[in-house]
Amino acid sequence: MNRFMISLVRKIPYILSFCFLLSLLSGCYYDKADIVYPAATNCDTLLVKYSTTVLPVLNNSCYSCHSGTAASGGGISLDNFAVLKNMATNGRLVGTISHATGFSAMPKNGSKLPDCEILKIKAWVNAGALNN
Repeated sequence: MNRFMISLVRKIPYILSFCFLLSLLSGCYYDKADIVYPAATNCDTLLVKYSTTVLPVLNNSCYSCHSGTAASGGGISLDNFAVLKNMATNGRLVGTISHATGFSAMPKNGSKLPDCEILKIKAWVNAGALNN
């Protein structure tokens, strides 16, 4: 064997020890899920219904401008379920409340809805935007 090979063979125990320690340290990852995945852990989107989940958000955040026959929000009356369902199925509802590019951000001149409320509305839309 040449000197290089002999040198390499002598270093193998050190290299293996280093790899073993490195694997131990990488396996000691501690993650606080509520910090890393805040919306996923604190937001239940499984049992989303129009009457108990979506309607309260609309009442609190949308109906001041988008309800009644004289809706001041561009003439869009979200208290009419047919209009709301159309907005939900064509993507405009989620686009506007999530402030997506190409959509008019709602609430107008206001802060975006909390992420959990947006996730719940998305879940309702993805489930077919039912009047339940």
